[in-house]
Amino acid sequence: MTATQPRTVATGRLVRLREKTVEDAEHDYAWRTDQELAAYDAARPLTVRFTNFVATMAEELKYPTAHRRTYGIEDIETGRHIGNVMYYGYDANQREAEIGITIGDRDYWSRGFGVDVVQSMLGFLFEEKRLRRVYLHTLTWNYRAQKAFERAGFKRIRQVSRGGYEFLYMEATEETLAASLLPFAREGRE
Repeated sequence: MTATQPRTVATGRLVRLREKTVEDAEHDYAWRTDQELAAYDAARPLTVRFTNFVATMAEELKYPTAHRRTYGIEDIETGRHIGNVMYYGYDANQREAEIGITIGDRDYWSRGFGVDVVQSMLGFLFEEKRLRRVYLHTLTWNYRAQKAFERAGFKRIRQVSRGGYEFLYMEATEETLAASLLPFAREGRE
């Protein structure tokens, strides 16, 4: 019996975004129980048992919804699962959704992978889902993420308070994504 490879939904310069598999559970669980990573999400670390986590994940994979979808991030060079990117709050009428990203593998921090993930995800959402706008909320103290989001095509809109946290609300459109890709297009011609 041959196992099928998960479908790739987008490929960037450094990363491949692919459908999730239950084999991702070990990494996902480690990242979701990590106190530092939870702080970046303005959340508490996960406390459920691993077996319960896997059961919930398997159920979500079996019955996906149109309003929310998570994709695995792989390093193209090594095939290593380094994090996850998701869209949620998908509204087909308004043609918008929110995104979130976690680079759980710290070896990949501050090396351009986040920018590549976000640009790849935006390309997928604008093309496949025909969105007109993608937005996100990032903590006001998370300067590294803010810089990566801006490099990927997001614009700062305003500061918002939610659940006792202060966030920077940012938006991207096809036009801001295209502008963020120009430096990479120039590199390819040189």
